[in-house]
Amino acid sequence: MEPIRFPFPIHPSLPDTTVVVLLLLPIPVLLRLVSYLHAENEEVEQIVLAPSSRGLKIDPGNAENPHSLSPSTQQSRPFLIYHDSFLSLLGSSPTLSLLISDPRAPYFHEAGVFHAPTNTLFVTSNQIPDMSPDAVTTHNKTIVVTKIEFFSPTDFTRDKVRCPERNYMANGGTNFRDGLILCAQGSLREPAGLIYMEAKRPHKTITLLNNYHGRPFNSPNDVVVHSDGSVWFTDPIYGYEQGFRPKPQLPQHVYRFDPGTGDIRVVADGFGRPNGICFAPGEDTVYITDTDYIHGDGTKDLKRAATIYAFSVFWESDQPYLTNRRVFAYADTGVPDGIKCDVYGNVYAGCGDGINVWNRGGMLVGKILIEGGCANFCFGRGGEMWCFGEHKLWRVKLGDDTKGAILGI
Repeated sequence: MEPIRFPFPIHPSLPDTTVVVLLLLPIPVLLRLVSYLHAENEEVEQIVLAPSSRGLKIDPGNAENPHSLSPSTQQSRPFLIYHDSFLSLLGSSPTLSLLISDPRAPYFHEAGVFHAPTNTLFVTSNQIPDMSPDAVTTHNKTIVVTKIEFFSPTDFTRDKVRCPERNYMANGGTNFRDGLILCAQGSLREPAGLIYMEAKRPHKTITLLNNYHGRPFNSPNDVVVHSDGSVWFTDPIYGYEQGFRPKPQLPQHVYRFDPGTGDIRVVADGFGRPNGICFAPGEDTVYITDTDYIHGDGTKDLKRAATIYAFSVFWESDQPYLTNRRVFAYADTGVPDGIKCDVYGNVYAGCGDGINVWNRGGMLVGKILIEGGCANFCFGRGGEMWCFGEHKLWRVKLGDDTKGAILGI
C-alpha cells in the first residue's frame, strides 16, 4: 500500500523530513489531526489519536513508531481521540488544568452541581475519618459539602457548607428550582433520602423524601430532575456495605418521585449496584450506570458489571415507564460512576481513567485522561467542566458550544 506523504513537518518535535503516515487511518481523521498538530497553539500538544476500530495507534510525538501509544501513560496529552466527531467537541484549544490539590482529605468526589445565578459549584467529599461523638452513627466517618464561588475560571473562593443534621453523608446532587437536591445516604440512626438545599446562605434545607411507603431507603446515590419536575434517583446498598447504614429493607431500585403529588414509585430494578443517572436531551432516553464491579467493602470482580444501560421512556396513562433496557456501553477501566449528557446527546461518564465520552449510538469517541480517575464531574458555562479526582479538582475547557444538557449554557 502506497503511503501518504506530507511535504511539511507534521509536528515541531519531528525531523524536518517527510513523515510517513499509514493509510489505514480514515482520511477525515487524518486531515483533522494534521491541522491540529500544525497549529501554533501549544495546547494542541495535549491531543492524541487513540486506537481506532482498526487497531491503528498513532502518537504525534513519535510518528516513526505508530504503535507506541500507551493511553495510560499520556497524562501530559490527556485528550484521546477515538473518532473524529470528538474533535468538534474539543474545540480548537482544549485544556486540562489543576485548580486545587488538597492532600488533607478527598474533598472532591461526588455531586457536582453548578448554580449559574451565583456562579457557584457544589461538591461532596468522599468519606473522611471523624472521631467526634456525633460521628458514631456514621461509623466514625463524615462527608463535607464544599462550595466554590467563581469570579473567573481561576479566581475563586472555597468554603465548607455547614449542613444541618438531617443531611447525613451527602453524595450525588443536581439542580432543582432555585437550589439543589442532594442524596442523603443516612446513618445508623438518621434516615436516608433526598434533601433540598438553598444555594444561597444560610443554605436552609428541607427533607423532600426519606422512605418508600414506610420502608427506609438504602443509601441514595445519584439524582436527576425531569422537566416535569419529577425527581429520579438510584438507591444502592453502599451505605450498608460501608458500615453506616442498617441492613437493607428494599432491593436496589431506581425511583421516580413527584414532589407535587408525593407519589413515589419504582421505575427500574435488576441492578448489581445502580449508581449514576441522567436523561438524554429530549428525555426520551435515560442512562443508568451499574457499578457492581466494586462493592462498598472494596472488593472487586472483573466479571461483574461496569456498565451503562439505556432505557426508553414510554408514557402510558400519563405516567412514564422505562422500556427497552439495553447495554449502552461498558467501561474498559474502572466503573462508569457519574454520568451526564451534552446538548448533542453525547454521553460522558467518570471512569477509572478519567472522563469517557460516547456518542448517542454507544460508540466511544474520546477520553479525557485524568490521573487517578474521576468519580464525577459537572458542566459549567461554554464548554467548561470540573472533574473530581478526590484530592484534586480539575478544570477542563472544551469547545464553547459543548454544553451540558442539564443547564444548556
